[in-house]
Amino acid sequence: MDRAPVLPVLDPLVHEPARLRVLVVLAMVESADFMYLLRQAGLSRGNLSVQMSRLEDAGLVASTKRVVDGRVRTSYVLSPAGHEALRTYRAAMREVLAAIGD
Repeated sequence: MDRAPVLPVLDPLVHEPARLRVLVVLAMVESADFMYLLRQAGLSRGNLSVQMSRLEDAGLVASTKRVVDGRVRTSYVLSPAGHEALRTYRAAMREVLAAIGD
């Protein structure tokens, strides 16, 4: 009997669908404000807020706040650690997908 391949461990912080979606969006743009992420990710305000806090606490994204027309606007960028986390995740997923074949 053939031994099953040892699969890589997927980072649960990145693998969670809502966070993964946000990270991918941020990887495609220079920066994004909260409303843009809300539209792109298709999450509720509360869920997006929680996910962004988790990503920021983990150092994968950074935020800046500024006042525009009397309102506070929060913008996010993917940090260098966030870029690395996505690269690592992509490599791990390639291994997982290769293990199941075509």
